[in-house]
Amino acid sequence: MWSIKTFAHCKTEYQTGNKKPSGADLQKLFITQAKKTDERVWLSEVSNIPLQQSLNDLEQAYQNFFKSCKKERKGKPVRSPKFKKRRAAQSARYRLGGFKVCQASVYLAKIGQLEINKENWERWGQPFR
Repeated sequence: MWSIKTFAHCKTEYQTGNKKPSGADLQKLFITQAKKTDERVWLSEVSNIPLQQSLNDLEQAYQNFFKSCKKERKGKPVRSPKFKKRRAAQSARYRLGGFKVCQASVYLAKIGQLEINKENWERWGQPFR
């Protein structure tokens, strides 16, 4: 999985004393390059937004960790980022423009229109329209 490789790369860079690569460098190195391999061609078929958001989350976690080490961050000390296991709750986040909420459906970029059934809508605490 590409996110495991990204996390391992950042961890190795940190442990060897090198500067952590920027988010743009990580996107070029892992998302763009992964799309060019035969086993990851399917990444071209899905939206870039959740892929980029996961790299942004990793970068933010490292920034919080480094600021905590330098005592520049208020609050409890933050540990080094850990990789989420596959069995943990899975989610994907979209930025504005990557989704659109309609009356009884949601549009997701590169996926299309998804119908929302009444039971799920009410479980989220919203009245079904």
